[in-house]
Amino acid sequence: MNNDLSLLGADFFSLNRTKLKQAFGGTAPIVVAANALLQRSADGAYPFTQDSNFWYLSGLTEPGLVLVIENDKEYLIAPKANQIKDTFEGAFDFNAARQISGVSDVVTYEEGWKRLDKRIKKVKHIAMVKPPERYIEQLQMFTNPAKAALVQRLMLINPELKLIDIRGHLTRLRSLKTTEEIDAIKRAISETRRLFTAMNKVYKTAANEADVMAEITKLVIKRHTEFAYEPIIASGKNALILHYTANAAAIDQNLPLLLDVGAKVGGYAADVTRTVCPFPSKRTQKVYQAVKSVQQYALELIKPGAILSACEVQVQQFMGEKLRELGLIKSISQASVREFYPHATSHFVGIDTHDPGDYSAPLAEGMVLTVEPGIYIPSENIGIRLEDTVLVVKRGHKNLSASIPMEIDRLA
Repeated sequence: MNNDLSLLGADFFSLNRTKLKQAFGGTAPIVVAANALLQRSADGAYPFTQDSNFWYLSGLTEPGLVLVIENDKEYLIAPKANQIKDTFEGAFDFNAARQISGVSDVVTYEEGWKRLDKRIKKVKHIAMVKPPERYIEQLQMFTNPAKAALVQRLMLINPELKLIDIRGHLTRLRSLKTTEEIDAIKRAISETRRLFTAMNKVYKTAANEADVMAEITKLVIKRHTEFAYEPIIASGKNALILHYTANAAAIDQNLPLLLDVGAKVGGYAADVTRTVCPFPSKRTQKVYQAVKSVQQYALELIKPGAILSACEVQVQQFMGEKLRELGLIKSISQASVREFYPHATSHFVGIDTHDPGDYSAPLAEGMVLTVEPGIYIPSENIGIRLEDTVLVVKRGHKNLSASIPMEIDRLA
């Protein structure tokens, strides 16, 4: 059970639970499941990642836990003890769970479920994070089954139970960052700058994307941090693949090299992209300057009261003008712009690189998001994206990653 207590202590997670109770305002028990382990092969599991909402409420990175919050009571149900698993991987540490989460009542699986079963039989409603679909067609991926398994078990106890979804409350709470969360993100950006500095030492002479990847992987291990997401080291045509992560192709020094890398510190992510090229052609430089102009325009829109969905329409129009100047389109329309700019300009950042947030609600002081326009031209093997992590402040915004240089032929 690992956790960075140097940034966020038990008081932080306790306060988050209090905020959730106040936002919910109901009398139904709140029951939140941690993620479950997923089989990788035979008796081995995939590397575990905790459910972000569960971590936000507890700070715990252990699979199989259940958090129960009701009125002035709260308790954690430990995973079911397993002698074989405990022998090979270590037993659940009850005292560490109490210290990290601030939940003093941490009970065994048997005691916890005995207590919860008794309560569930008496209530009409239960509040929880609604389980996702088993399979997300758009992403072509299966989801973690822990939430669905929790619902199934609760319904077996009380078939008349009605579920209340608390995702909206958690989205609003998580989108407004506290001072502690902002500090964690700033530290993540500081570590991200180190990663870009390391890439600067090798990208001009690297023969392969893997050479750059190896340099930053070594640094992450040495500094005891982690990547917020799979890095994207994409040369030439690979930069046209928005979430390219193979990072194993030859580097063409005459084509743009897209570097999308972010560190994670204290549970919070940074998300930064730069595009470099040792020997940029005039065409590459023109495309680069167009992307830079769009980003500067988009940054000016970020301020309290702005609505991201409306900002997206404005950025799309401005991007259309730049694409027309580059000779890529003749008339500006959503279809023509999206052919060369197929993704959104912004997303929220926090525990997740793509943190939850309401794109139709006004931005507020304390929100953190990215600004990341890009232009992708398949016929020319040119893919350029520039991305910064931005904090909404009282009078506008603060570019938290502005210290990472973004000239096309220079990182630092």
